[in-house]
Amino acid sequence: MRRYGYRLALFATVLALLVVLLGAWTRLTHAGLGCPDWPGCYGLLTVPTGEVQRAQAALDFPHAPLHPDKGWNEMIHRYGAGLLGLIISVLAWQAWCQRHQARQPLVLALLLVALVCAQALFGMWTVTLRLWPPVVTVHLLGGLATLSLLLVLTLRLSGTAPPSVCPTVTVRRLAWLALAFVVGQIVLGGWVSTHYAAMACPDLPTCQGQWWPATDFASAFLWHPPIGPDYLGGLHGSEARTAIHMAHRLGALLVSLVVLALCWQLKRAGWYRLALLLGAALLLQVALGLGNVLAQVPPWLALAHSAGAALLLQVMTLVHYRLWQAGHVTRGGIC
Repeated sequence: MRRYGYRLALFATVLALLVVLLGAWTRLTHAGLGCPDWPGCYGLLTVPTGEVQRAQAALDFPHAPLHPDKGWNEMIHRYGAGLLGLIISVLAWQAWCQRHQARQPLVLALLLVALVCAQALFGMWTVTLRLWPPVVTVHLLGGLATLSLLLVLTLRLSGTAPPSVCPTVTVRRLAWLALAFVVGQIVLGGWVSTHYAAMACPDLPTCQGQWWPATDFASAFLWHPPIGPDYLGGLHGSEARTAIHMAHRLGALLVSLVVLALCWQLKRAGWYRLALLLGAALLLQVALGLGNVLAQVPPWLALAHSAGAALLLQVMTLVHYRLWQAGHVTRGGIC
C-alpha cells in the first residue's frame, strides 16, 4: 500500500533527473560560467536584459562578458535545483510529521536535505572556483546521489511487496562490485567532461589511428590541480586529454564485463526482469558512447549519454533496493 508522500517523491525523482540533465547541458554548452556570480546572475535574479542592466553588468563584471544564452542555461539549472531543494524540504517535513508510523523513512528524507545543502555549496564553488575540476566532478556525483536517494525514497513509499526470491551471496557481492564500477566510470566520465577530453580520440576502435597513442597519465589525473585559473575549455595538453579518454574507454570495457556478469547471475537466481532491465540499460549506454565518438560528440548525443549514465545508475539502485528488500523481509521470513 502506498504511503503518504509517494506522488511528491516520484515528482521529485523526475525533477532530479531533469536537474542533472540541465547541469550536463550547461557543461556541454560551455555555460558553467554563464553567470559569474552565485546565486544570482550579474547581481540579478535573472539574466540581465535591456541596455541599462547590460551596461551595469559590464561595469560590475568587466572580466566576464555577458552571453545571454549561456546565462539562461545556467540560471534555468539553478531554478530547477532550487525548486528541487524546496520539494525535498517538504518531503522531509512530511516524513517528520509521519515519524511515529512504522517503517517511515525519516532518516532517508533528512539525509536528502543534508545532501541538497551540500549540493548548493558545491554549486557555489563551481562558479567561485571557476570550474575547478574536482569540485565540478563531486557536484555531478552529488546530483546523481540525490537522484538515487530520491528513487529509493519513492520505492520505500510505493509500498511495493518484497520479492520472494532470496539473493545468493554471489549476486550480492557482484552487485556491490558492479555498483562500484559504475560509480567509478561516472567519475571518469565527469573527468572527461571537466577536462574537455571527449574528442581526444576521434576514431574507433583505435585512438588517433593507434592502439595506444602517447599519453600523460601523471598530468591527467592530478586530483588537486591549481586553484585560480579559469578551467573553461580545459587546461590540459593533448597527451593528458588522451590519457583521460583512454581511461574512460578502458573503464567502459570493465564496467560492461562486470555488469554483464551480474546480469547472468541475476538471471540464474531467478531475477529475470531485473537482469533484462540492467542489460538493456548497459547496452543503451554503450551504444550511446560509441555513437558519440562516431558522430564527433554532438551536444544532443552527449546529453543522451549523460542521461544513459543516470539511467544505468538508477537501474543499479533498483537492483540493490530489491536485493535489500529480499534480504530483510520475505513472505517466508528472513533470507
